[in-house]
Amino acid sequence: MKQTLEDHLSHWAAHDPAREAIATTVLACAQAGRKLAELCALGPLAGDLAAGLDASPSGDAQKELDRRAHDLFVAALRHAPVAVLGSEEAEAPLVLRADGHLAVAIDPLDGSSNIAVNAPLGSIFSILPIDPALPPAQQWLRPGSAQLAAGFLIYGPETALVLSLGSGTDIFTLHRPSGAFLLTRAGLSLPRGTNEYAINASNYRHWEPPIRAYIDDCLAGAEGPRRADFNTRWLASVVAEAYRILLRGGIYLYPGDARPGYREGRLRLVYEAAPLAFLIEQAGGAASDGVAPILSRTPTSLHQRTPLIFGADDKVARVRAYYAGELAIAERAPLFGRRGLFRTDRELAPCR
Repeated sequence: MKQTLEDHLSHWAAHDPAREAIATTVLACAQAGRKLAELCALGPLAGDLAAGLDASPSGDAQKELDRRAHDLFVAALRHAPVAVLGSEEAEAPLVLRADGHLAVAIDPLDGSSNIAVNAPLGSIFSILPIDPALPPAQQWLRPGSAQLAAGFLIYGPETALVLSLGSGTDIFTLHRPSGAFLLTRAGLSLPRGTNEYAINASNYRHWEPPIRAYIDDCLAGAEGPRRADFNTRWLASVVAEAYRILLRGGIYLYPGDARPGYREGRLRLVYEAAPLAFLIEQAGGAASDGVAPILSRTPTSLHQRTPLIFGADDKVARVRAYYAGELAIAERAPLFGRRGLFRTDRELAPCR
């Protein structure tokens, strides 16, 4: 019999009040995710879940399901020891309990553009200790390394909860007949050597030279400096990309680029990048903005945006090497590659 999420958390908490508070909060997020999974499964039978509303406080287009997801998480977390809640769908933090011990940040629904086409969706949460010296609006102004726990739920053919309590990353799968989340993968170890990358290539012309160079190397395939052929993936849901990479390896890139409003990337540091980085690093991977580790960055606001690159540590390190100037860019651009217009026969040492 597989271990339930409740039993797993009970064993982990072991009557420690601080851990019990975290466990209760994780269970509240799981409860909201279970209800949201049921709603997603209904699709158009639950109404027009893809109907557009006003822009969210973080500036993205808001859909009907975004609003409903937010309401489900707020309702569930009111019964947890959470003092303040930050959400993508609320401009300011919500004060939930005066006696709460934790601060929680959430993206209630990731992948809104997928709602109408039955593609993967998700929810992300981050749990931090309350700092009594900070007002509610500033509880997030701490580096991601201060997180106590983080997780995400993915709503696809199966509903799964990916969770880290700070000592490894585990997966719990929803058993729909009983409503229980059951432990199906413990102590994930993110695979290395997988030749897959995820990026929205339609923005190539807007990227900075280091990102172009990395992708150019991948596109050059077995005849290029990487000496290997690569596959590309793009699911328009960072949760779905993270789930695949945790299981299969590879790298995800959502860099900043030259378009107006995209210089600092589009993903939110507090409730998307930081919790995902926590989960990825606990599984042996790495997460960066291209220059610095995501977990080392201190946000300046709840809705701050950031570039995000995560996956196998060697692949993330290679991207950072381009940004640091440790790998030449011009030599590896398509015009100068072995397939290019200005072909050079100089042998390049293989580097995965």
